[in-house]
Amino acid sequence: MMDFDWTEEQRTYHDVVASFARDRLTDDVLGRDAEHAFSVAAWRECAEIGIQGLPVPEEYGGSGADAMTIMLALEALGYGCKDNGLIFALNAQMWACEVPLVRFGSEEQKRRHLPGLCDGSTIGAQGMSEPESGSDAMSLTTTAEKRGDGYVLNGRKTFVTNAPEADFLLVYASTDPGMGFAGLSAFLIGRGTRGLSIGQPLEKMGLRTSSMSELFLDDCEIAKEQLLGKPGSGMAIFNVAMQWERSCILASTVGAMQRQLERCITYARERRQSGKPIGKFQAVSHRIADMKVRLETARLLIYRLAWLLERGAARPHDAALAKLYLSECYLQSSLDALQVHGGYGYMAEYELEREVRDAVGTRIHSGTSDIQRNIIAGSLGL
Repeated sequence: MMDFDWTEEQRTYHDVVASFARDRLTDDVLGRDAEHAFSVAAWRECAEIGIQGLPVPEEYGGSGADAMTIMLALEALGYGCKDNGLIFALNAQMWACEVPLVRFGSEEQKRRHLPGLCDGSTIGAQGMSEPESGSDAMSLTTTAEKRGDGYVLNGRKTFVTNAPEADFLLVYASTDPGMGFAGLSAFLIGRGTRGLSIGQPLEKMGLRTSSMSELFLDDCEIAKEQLLGKPGSGMAIFNVAMQWERSCILASTVGAMQRQLERCITYARERRQSGKPIGKFQAVSHRIADMKVRLETARLLIYRLAWLLERGAARPHDAALAKLYLSECYLQSSLDALQVHGGYGYMAEYELEREVRDAVGTRIHSGTSDIQRNIIAGSLGL
C-alpha cells in the first residue's frame, strides 16, 4: 500500500527549507534575471542548509536523504524561492554529476569530488549534448582516444548548465565509435585542463539566473584515473543520471504551482471589477480551479514516483510520466496565473511573465516532452 504521509522530521525540514528559501534566496531576482547573473552566494547558502548534499551519503559530506525527503525539500525550495534558474542549476549538479559519482565513482573519485560538491565550495557540470545531437544523445561525435596511460579527448559540447562557473565537468565521449552506444564512456575533467576551453555564456529565453555555455575539447589530455566507471559504461551512467534527473528536477514546480495558486486566490479576492471581486467571475474562478487540479494531481504523481524510487521499483517510463506531466502543468498554470492578473501579469515587475519564460524550458531540458511521450509509448508496446 502506498503511503505518502510525512514524518515529523520531514515536515520540519520542509518548513525550514521553505522559510529559508523565502527569506534568503529571493533577493533581486528581477535584477539578476535581467543581467543573466548566477548567484554564487545563494548557491553556497543552499549548501549550508544541505540542498546539494541530499542525494550523497553521509561519509562523503551529504545527508543520504531518502527519495521522499528529497522531493519534499525540492518542493519547499520551489515554494519559497522565485529564482527558478538557481533551482535548475542545483538540480543539474545533483543528478548529472553527484549521482553518477555516488553510483559509479571509485573511492578516490568520491572523496576527491563529493565533499566539495556538497558544501558548495565546488560546482559541477555535465557535458553530453552536442550541436548535432540533442534529443538523440547517443549520436554524439566527441571522441576519447586511448593514448599511453591516459586519454585524449576531441569534440564540442553545448547547452552545458553551470559550465561558466564549474570547477570540474563530467564529459561523455566515445572510446570506441564503431560500438555505438556501447562505446560511450564518461570522464571527470578539471577546469583549467589543457585542451579544455569554456565558451561564453549563452543567452536564454528563461532560467536566466543559471549559466550555460559550450565546451571545446582540443587534444584534451587526461589521466586514466579520470575515467568514471569502466570504458563503455557511459550509457549505463547516463541512464542512471537521467532516471534521477527526470524524476526530481521538476519537484520544485509543485511548490511553485502552490505559490502561484495562493497568489492568484489572493488577487482574485482583492481585485474588483464591475463592483465585485474578479474571483466571482467564472472565467477567473474556473481558471484558478484548473490550477488547483493540476497542483494536486502533479503532487500525487511526484510522491508516487518517490515511493517507487525508494523501493527500487521506478522504471524509465515512471520518470517520463512525471517529467512530461509536471512540465506541461507548470507551463499552463504559469500562463493561467499571468492571465488572472491581466495587464499587470504581463509586466516584468510582477514577475509572472518571468515564470512563464522559465516554465517553457521545463518542456525542453532533460528530454523534451516529445521524448518523454516516446518513452511512455514504448512502455506500452507502441
